[in-house]
Amino acid sequence: MSVGDVTNMSIQIDIDNVPGRVVALSATSVAKDWENTKHQHRKAQLIYSVRGVLNCEIEDGVWIVPPQCAIWIPGNLPHSARGSGETECHCVFVEPDAASNLPKTCCTISVSPLLRELLLTVAGFPALYMPGGREDRLIAALLDELALAPLEDLHFPMPRNLRLRRIAEYLLAAPDDKSSKADWAARIGMSERSLSRLLQSEIGMGFGQWRRQLHVILALQRLTKGESVQTVAFELGYEDASGFVTMFRKTVGKPPARYLAEKTIDGQSTPSRGIVISD
Repeated sequence: MSVGDVTNMSIQIDIDNVPGRVVALSATSVAKDWENTKHQHRKAQLIYSVRGVLNCEIEDGVWIVPPQCAIWIPGNLPHSARGSGETECHCVFVEPDAASNLPKTCCTISVSPLLRELLLTVAGFPALYMPGGREDRLIAALLDELALAPLEDLHFPMPRNLRLRRIAEYLLAAPDDKSSKADWAARIGMSERSLSRLLQSEIGMGFGQWRRQLHVILALQRLTKGESVQTVAFELGYEDASGFVTMFRKTVGKPPARYLAEKTIDGQSTPSRGIVISD
C-alpha cells in the first residue's frame, strides 16, 4: 500500500520498505469523500485530521476521527479508511520497535497543541538530515507525546457473534430505528437477558450505550459537513434537537457545538511539507 493511496496524494511510496523508524507525510487538500478499501501495513500508522472527518473500520469496530484528533492503527492490522467531506490530514508511519509504550490496539487519540506542533514540525523535515541532531530529538519527543496522548471514546464496537453482528449492521444502515432491546432480542431469537449478557461479554457495554455511541459517531460525520443539529437529530430518530443534544452531552461530556468548536484551530490549513525519514 502506498502513501499516495492512503492520502490521495500524487507521490507514490512503498512505506513498508522505507528505512527508518518514522516516516511522516502531509497533504494540503484531499478530494472529497475518498475511500481506501481494506489493506494493511507492516508499520503502525497515525492519521491526524486537520480538517474533515476520517473513518477507520476493522473487524472489531468502527472508529471516527474528528478534526484535531488522530487515529492510531497498529501494524499488520487489516483496515479500511475513508474521508468524509473536504479533508486535510497528516500521516505518520512508525516501525513496530520505534518505542515500547505506543498503543497496542486501534484507537482515536486527542491531539494536544504540543503533539499537533510536533506533527507539523516533523512533517516539514527534509528527507535526509544529520542523525543525532534536532530532528532526531523532536521525533523522540513526538513518540513520547503520542504514548501519553489521551484517548477519545469515539468507537462503535462490532461484536463477533453473528446474531449481534446482525444488529450492528442494521443499526449502521438504519440509525433512526427506535426498536427496543426487547424487540431486538425477539428478532434474533434470544431472551432480553441473554442479549444484555452477550453484549457485555462481547463489547463491554449495554444496548443503550452501544446505540448512543453509534449516534455520536454518525452525528459528528454529518455536523462537520455543515448539517444543522436539528437535521441530524431527525435523521437519527430523535423527536427534537434538545433530545439529541442531551444524548450527545451525556455520552461525550459536552454539547455538539462546544465539542466541535474545541476541535477547530483557527480554521486554517497547513502547507504540504513532504516526507521525513527517521533512522
